[in-house]
Amino acid sequence: MAIDARVSKKAAAMTLIATAAVSLTSIPAAAHDSTSRQPVTAAGEQAVAAPGTPRLPGGLSALSWMVADADTGNVLAAKNPHRKLPPASTLKTLFAVTVLPKFPSGAVRRVSSADLAGIGSGSSVVGVKEGRRYTVADLWRGVFLRSGNDAVHVLAAMNGGWRTTAQEMQETAGKLGARDTTVKSPDGYDAPGQVSSAYDLTVFARAGLVNDDFARYCATTRAAFPGAGGTTMIENTNRILVGSHGLSRYPGIIGVKNGYTSKAGNTLIAAARRNGRTLLVTVLNPQSNANNAVYKEAGSLLDWGFDSAGTAQPVGTLHAVRAPDEGGAPLRPVAAEITGAEAGGGPPGRSTLVLGAGSAGVAALGLGALLGRWRQGRGRRRRGGDAA
Repeated sequence: MAIDARVSKKAAAMTLIATAAVSLTSIPAAAHDSTSRQPVTAAGEQAVAAPGTPRLPGGLSALSWMVADADTGNVLAAKNPHRKLPPASTLKTLFAVTVLPKFPSGAVRRVSSADLAGIGSGSSVVGVKEGRRYTVADLWRGVFLRSGNDAVHVLAAMNGGWRTTAQEMQETAGKLGARDTTVKSPDGYDAPGQVSSAYDLTVFARAGLVNDDFARYCATTRAAFPGAGGTTMIENTNRILVGSHGLSRYPGIIGVKNGYTSKAGNTLIAAARRNGRTLLVTVLNPQSNANNAVYKEAGSLLDWGFDSAGTAQPVGTLHAVRAPDEGGAPLRPVAAEITGAEAGGGPPGRSTLVLGAGSAGVAALGLGALLGRWRQGRGRRRRGGDAA
């Protein structure tokens, strides 16, 4: 079934809502530049040593990392957050933020040979086969659970092609204020000049988590996927989410995405929610060579973030991204709250996004309700006519 890749006005508006909600104030690109609010603790690390705040974890070997509170937008600690590094499959978060709103989950694609052309050697794949029919939801589960570059290629083909998708991802990054990212390969596969940063990847994950579908997919541990003999079960490659390869499932984990390539090393964006508080941690390329280092370092940073509740002083914070409303004043995000499943590991529920329209005041908008209206409108139109 042919699917029109054009973005509807409603889908574009939904992307705009996410864009308006999630940008983080820039931390200085040179992490060793110290200010009164951004002191250096060691090796380019930033944290404010307020009374009662736990020390940062020892043994952190990643080239870059960041801890942020997804609810308040405060950046609690970071090391080289703007260092440009290969992102591997964590870049799929930007791919999803860009493409996910465009196609209904039940739409079906019959895969052609052209859809699967150009998949990089050694890519992680979920097992998409030429000639088979897959729902969009099948393909997204392939992206999030198995980091399937084959699924990314099919979705990109639906979206107008590989280059078009890369260009749109670059535009989305710019709208989100993510200036460290250069997109060359939408699946995160190593490509000359392709880079991102812990800062930008955290922004992409936070943008994704306000989308119900994104939140559900990135929190899914196991799912059925169409196979040659019917369906087969696939398991998420994110070890801290599943609890595999000698690791326990992290308490309160709700996603988001892991990755690996020979150039990027191991990369991870992790989100967890405990006691009504959601944290995001991004870890890029640990150097320790320890088994499961990227997961252990992310877990220790999440522990630190939760342990420092009420004492850690932010080194950065959210700032407004000016984005034109449809016929209204520019919307300025001033707060965001994600509510929903916590220690059970389920995806966050509906989010409340607080927006202010310039100096005209503040409007509290239920993002879930906005998503619902977008889906209803889309339904009326139909009835009427992860290596990388």
